[in-house]
Amino acid sequence: MRDWNPDLYRRYEDERTRPAQDLLGRVPLERALRVVDLGCGPGNSTELLVRRFAGAQVVGTDNSEAMLASARERLPQVRFEFSDITRWAPDAALGGAPDLIYANAALQWVPDHATLIPRLFSLLATGGVLAIQMPDNRQEPTHRLMRELAAQAPWAPSIGDADSVRTELLNVGGYYDLLAPQAAQVDVWRTIYQHPMASAASIVEWLRGTGLRPYLERLSPALQATYLAEYERRIAQAHPARADGRLLLAFPRMFIVAQRK
Repeated sequence: MRDWNPDLYRRYEDERTRPAQDLLGRVPLERALRVVDLGCGPGNSTELLVRRFAGAQVVGTDNSEAMLASARERLPQVRFEFSDITRWAPDAALGGAPDLIYANAALQWVPDHATLIPRLFSLLATGGVLAIQMPDNRQEPTHRLMRELAAQAPWAPSIGDADSVRTELLNVGGYYDLLAPQAAQVDVWRTIYQHPMASAASIVEWLRGTGLRPYLERLSPALQATYLAEYERRIAQAHPARADGRLLLAFPRMFIVAQRK
C-alpha cells in the first residue's frame, strides 16, 4: 500500500487513543525497563507508554516513514525505527528482552496470527507482557459496504481483492488458546465502542485514514470520487440519526493481554 497520511489519521486521534489507553490500563506491570510499541503510528500510543513507564527505554516501530517522521516530531526523545512486524525482533540497542511489547491497532494488517502472536510472546523477558488491541469491525456496516462496492462496477476492475490486505481475526477463544500454554495469565476481551459522529461524511473521513485506504489507492481520482459518494450515501442509510442528530458509529475491538511465566 502507499504510505499512510499522519494528518488524516490524527483527525480522530482522541477516539483512536481511547482503546490504547484502555489496553494500557490492563497491563499488569508496575515498572518496565524496556518497552516496544509495534506499529506506533504518529506516536499517540507511544506517548502513553512514555508517561506510564517513566525512565524506561521506549522504542517505537512502524513500516511507514511518514508516520515515523510524525512520531519523531512529537517525541524527539524516543527512538523510532522502521521495521516489518512480521520479522521484527529486539535489536542489540534495546539491551535485552522487552518487558512490554505493545501493539495498538497494528496487527490487523499483519497475516498469520497463529504464527505471529506466539512468536512475539516468545521474545518477551520473563514476566513480560504482550498487549494487543485490534479493530474487529469487518462485519460492521462500514466494512461490509466497502467490500460490496469494491465488487461492483465501475470500481471492481481497478480494486480487485483489496480486502485481502486485512487479516481475518481469530475469536476470543482462539487467541486465548494461542497464548495460554506458555503464559502465567491471559486476559482476552472484546469491546464495542459507540462513537457519536456529526454526519455520514465524518464517518467516511475517519475511515479514509484506515480501512478505506487499500480500496481508494487503487482507483483513479475520478473513480475515487464516485466510490466515496456512493459509499457515503450507503453509510447514511446504515446509520440513522439519533435524538441529537448525531450518528452512532459502532466500532468493535479485540484486546489481548498475556504475561509470560
